[in-house]
Amino acid sequence: MTALAFLAPAVVGVVLLRLWPAVEALVGSFTSRSGDVSFGTFERLFSDPTFIGSLKVTLLFSVVINPLQIALALLLAVLLTQTVPLVGLWRTFILLPVAVPQIVSAIIWGVLFRPDGPFNSVLVALGLPAVPWLTSPDMALWSIVIICSWVGVGYWMTFLVAGIKDIPETLYEAAQLDGAGPWRRFTNITLPGLRRPLLFVLVADTVANFLVFAPVRQLTRGGPEGSTNLIMNTIFERAYQIGDLPAASAATTILVLIVVVVVGIQFRLLPGKD
Repeated sequence: MTALAFLAPAVVGVVLLRLWPAVEALVGSFTSRSGDVSFGTFERLFSDPTFIGSLKVTLLFSVVINPLQIALALLLAVLLTQTVPLVGLWRTFILLPVAVPQIVSAIIWGVLFRPDGPFNSVLVALGLPAVPWLTSPDMALWSIVIICSWVGVGYWMTFLVAGIKDIPETLYEAAQLDGAGPWRRFTNITLPGLRRPLLFVLVADTVANFLVFAPVRQLTRGGPEGSTNLIMNTIFERAYQIGDLPAASAATTILVLIVVVVVGIQFRLLPGKD
């Protein structure tokens, strides 16, 4: 009974803050504005060019940012587990963005990306044209990728550093004695030893990037011309600006299904068995 008493607050919190809203969203997605139960809300969404465009932008964003973040995190994890001068200081610098709230990061980068901001000032000083970081449909999504990666790369690096530290050093010593170079040690020891951490990072990073909201809402509101209109921004606008809760619930259900399918494919293609 004592154990149940200690667990009760956590269970109640999960039910009220996680399960109940999820059930409400699922039920709401099948409820029309008139209160009837039907698939009409989903039909309305899939006939809406704005929602379809949001899905396309979200998928493009995920396809670009996931490999980029994981590759950079792996590169930094490998470099910062070597004998590097001031390695602790470098790790601290890379991890600092993780401690900054995402909305604060968005504000900082918004200043840097201003047309008259520091980045463009440097480019102009070098004789190069200024870049419309957040005002061009061709550049805005890439700018959001940069902002999210500034935080994400350091965060995911910590998991990969821990995974590398768990690989027995004797394996590297034996491989070096056998004449294996750095690349062979990386491909034959480091990568196989990081299979489970990499799978976790891949899945968690995928989910996190599908849920990106703060930078888009703070800096672009989904523009220009819908080029950064990620699905979380669409859900927010449907729910809180338009007041179309059934559409917001249906969009949330679609997002969850997409995430489940993508993660399922990742588990299928990258089994975590040693």
